[in-house]
Amino acid sequence: MVSKTVSQHIINYISTSSGSRRLLIQNFHDLDLSGTKEETGLLEHYRALGLLFKRCTLLLPTKDRLKYIHKILSEVSCFKFSGCSAPLQCLGLPCYGMFLQTLTAGWDELECHRVYNFLCELTNLSRKMQTVVCNKPGSSRKLELRIRLFCRNVLLDHWTQQSDSAFWLTRILKPWPMVNQARLLYIIFGPTSPQDGQVIWQEMVEGPTDESSLKGLANAIKLLYDTSTKEWTADDVISLVDELSVVPREWLLENNARLLILSGNNICFTFMASKAVNGRAIELARLIVFLALVCEKELYCMDWTVRMMQKVCKVFSTASERKSFLQSVANAFACVTMEMLQPIMSGERDDDDRGFLNLFHLLHAQANFHKEVLYLTMNASSS
Repeated sequence: MVSKTVSQHIINYISTSSGSRRLLIQNFHDLDLSGTKEETGLLEHYRALGLLFKRCTLLLPTKDRLKYIHKILSEVSCFKFSGCSAPLQCLGLPCYGMFLQTLTAGWDELECHRVYNFLCELTNLSRKMQTVVCNKPGSSRKLELRIRLFCRNVLLDHWTQQSDSAFWLTRILKPWPMVNQARLLYIIFGPTSPQDGQVIWQEMVEGPTDESSLKGLANAIKLLYDTSTKEWTADDVISLVDELSVVPREWLLENNARLLILSGNNICFTFMASKAVNGRAIELARLIVFLALVCEKELYCMDWTVRMMQKVCKVFSTASERKSFLQSVANAFACVTMEMLQPIMSGERDDDDRGFLNLFHLLHAQANFHKEVLYLTMNASSS
């Protein structure tokens, strides 16, 4: 590792055609199924290659290391941002990400900043991101997909430590205003089509979605909130969640509630408390109704929703504010019920009776919610 002679011998060998053929294995499209031994072996090969490059370039300054490594890896078209014609069936970017993770493991933040800046210059990533965040959502679908694959496979997915993942996600998001951060977060972690992998922009707007569509977004939000870093405050993350819920237009409140539940107790409470202190009690009351609805649909414990409401009540400074808020929750249950009932009464029926089923779940949610409130009240009275 500290011998210039040995390092130079290795570098010279890598630069030969035989060394390149042996080390830069490129059968990225010959793997039928993900998770196979062949795929694992290829990823491990590039992990080992990253370690080799880490050691043989140890004596070079960071800038020179990156230039040399780029010169060698530029021979592999599937490592380039748009180098592969079938990126969804290609293991090139994951191998590149594994290589990069191994190479930079243990480097300090300043060096990693240099790596990110180098990659941005190499791929023109910032300009590409600007295109997708400034244009109408979905107008550059292929570019959105390329950005998602590059960010996930190269920069984010291979880290075992949350702090490392948070560092790279911060590099991606922080240069942009909050509204663009939310758009980028959706592009990178939002739901995609199983057919072509492209981002589904209307998923949160057109109807209730499922956990799988929101899991990636929730995990990313938790990552930024839970990782102790001076670059993200709790207010920053809550503002990001708020901004995300209108990408590309205002989400159905049920989907917003599901995201908050998946994001965990701390984020959910902080988000709700923010609404309480900012005088948005009516919005908060409706949110509680949909938290109860999601709990009912997913068979989560309804006691959780009631205790979350009880905790939020303590944010209000006076007894009259708390009483008014509880009245708003009761009214919200009635209003949402009528909103769901109206299309059914007017004869607007879905082919799969989705509207009727949603109303059915809401009525059960309301009954179970109030049952838990009664239990809480009775337990408090008896004690």
